[in-house]
Amino acid sequence: MVTYRNALRRVLTWDPHAISAASVAFCLLLTVLAVKTPWAPLPRVVIAAAGLVATGAVWFRDRWPTAVAAIGAGAYVLSGNPGPLLIGLFSGAGTRLGARFAKLAVIGVAGFLAQQWVDSGRFSTDALVSALAATAVVLVTGGYAATRRELTRSLRERAERAEAEQHLRDEQAKAAERGRIAREMHDVLAHKVTLISLHAGGLEVNPGAEPVRIEREAALIRTTAQEALEELRKIVGVLRAGHDDKFPDLRRLVESWASAGNAVTLHGDLDTLPVATARAAYRLVQEGLTNAYKHAFGAPVTVSVTRSPQDGVTITVTNEPSLRSAAHPSGARAGLVGLAERFRLIGGTVRSAPDDAGGWRLEGRLPGDTHDQNAAGG
Repeated sequence: MVTYRNALRRVLTWDPHAISAASVAFCLLLTVLAVKTPWAPLPRVVIAAAGLVATGAVWFRDRWPTAVAAIGAGAYVLSGNPGPLLIGLFSGAGTRLGARFAKLAVIGVAGFLAQQWVDSGRFSTDALVSALAATAVVLVTGGYAATRRELTRSLRERAERAEAEQHLRDEQAKAAERGRIAREMHDVLAHKVTLISLHAGGLEVNPGAEPVRIEREAALIRTTAQEALEELRKIVGVLRAGHDDKFPDLRRLVESWASAGNAVTLHGDLDTLPVATARAAYRLVQEGLTNAYKHAFGAPVTVSVTRSPQDGVTITVTNEPSLRSAAHPSGARAGLVGLAERFRLIGGTVRSAPDDAGGWRLEGRLPGDTHDQNAAGG
């Protein structure tokens, strides 16, 4: 039984042209045997001609199975060769129950009965039962084979589609990860490079500064550059490990800006916040300070972190109007876009707009129940 099933499975997976060629070869062999024996009481020339015509028609079994079955029925009557009739019925049985299926049934029964009449010269009940049984067996077998073939093709297409969709999901995941890395790199580099620019700018506008101050500023530039490299290494480690064990230090961030000569005031801290919320708040303050330097150079900045049961956690970075031209009047706003996406992933929102005093206000809101496992953007 296993061998039969394996053989049937191989046949069902063959190429249709290969099956047609094998069918033609089989019918041709039967025609030779029918002429040699012979299988019909008619002259051998008639047997050979009928067999060859029906054998040639078998090649078109997929396109016109009803016509092949009809030609095969006529050839069966004239030559006694049942091959083309059986193949025509088998090939057309894959059609849904309908007019063509009924035509095949009629052709099959008529062909078997006509052959019996040619052999014996009469019809009988046994001949009718045999014709009905033979036709039914061929049609049922052909229907099963066609259904199995369609199922196999459907499963193969589904597997290929699933593989393609999985490949697409993998590519999307890679693109999302690359975007996340880019946002992290922007946050870190924009902040640190801005600090370096501040220190370097201080040296540029004070070329006659005392050596002690120059040494101190150069040391700050070197320290900030080292911190930038360390942050980049940490980002790569976070992306590989999936979490960051170091709690963000907001006070140190503000002090680093104040040490560069900026007027930054801090109200509140991150100590009592969940790690996911604290990371998002830290990034918002970092982005706000960087933008204040770019677009409101020298203006005082106020950082505020508040928490309430109704509003959750609110982080604001507000700068007063600048009295001098902006250090970097234009920007790609990539930092704000990445920041908004980071907050969205943990259920928060970000707004950025002018305030009533003519300055600029960057505000982020996060739900008070944000937990560590939601730190997708951190």
